[in-house]
Amino acid sequence: MSTYETYDETSQNYDATRVPVGSEIILGFLALHAGQLDGLSVLDAGCGTGAYSQAILPRVRRVEAVDLSRGMLAKARAKLALEAAAGRMGFHHGPIDDLPFAAASLDAVMINQVTHHLGDTVETGFAGLARVLGEVARVLRPGGVLVFNHCSQDQLRHSYWYYALAPAARERMRRRFVPVEALRALMADAGLSVRGSCVPVDAVCQGPAYFDGRGPLGKAWRDGDSFWALAEPDELAAALAKVRALDDAGELQDFVATHDAARPGLGQITFTCATRD
Repeated sequence: MSTYETYDETSQNYDATRVPVGSEIILGFLALHAGQLDGLSVLDAGCGTGAYSQAILPRVRRVEAVDLSRGMLAKARAKLALEAAAGRMGFHHGPIDDLPFAAASLDAVMINQVTHHLGDTVETGFAGLARVLGEVARVLRPGGVLVFNHCSQDQLRHSYWYYALAPAARERMRRRFVPVEALRALMADAGLSVRGSCVPVDAVCQGPAYFDGRGPLGKAWRDGDSFWALAEPDELAAALAKVRALDDAGELQDFVATHDAARPGLGQITFTCATRD
């Protein structure tokens, strides 16, 4: 369960804006496995509503989905009920640092925008993430592939226009994301060899909804990014008041454009791939 977001509640709106961007990158990295892509068993660790599972399932043999939020898992079950009935999907309620799988039982693992919910910060040395990576290494077969979808520090600072509405919350969010070089070191410590990274610079996590300057005024829109859960009530109120004021002044879209200007060069997310030694 997220240490700060109530996903059992926000699961009701999550799919209103969030899209599984970069799923083709995941499949490309999975192809590094020595086996045929359509023969792979893949773990979706922290599956959320199952959007990434749904995106890759037509190309792999089976997906095992794990999440600690019952609300998110219920959405995933409903979305992928036919695939589960066909024996191609499995669902598991539980944490991702204590996986319900035998050692060396899976071909691949994907982790999509999950580990900033563990409660880790720079001060903790990202100990929770280290436990997760240890579990990933345990359940992967030799040669197995991990695809880790996260955000770089620069992406968090500059690639989400609405983060500028609540800069203190942005800093809280940023501190929860492991820097890329620290991630690579933790992967190596877990016995995982980094194979490369990829940034889909043209992808936005909320799809076309991302560009809606009035979007933050709606809770369903805000439920698509847990950043908002890190804003204190007064910060949220101030952010929404600023959106209304900018809109009334006819300056809202200029604000969006100004604070989105760096995103096309940085992208919003980074995929890092590693293999089990």
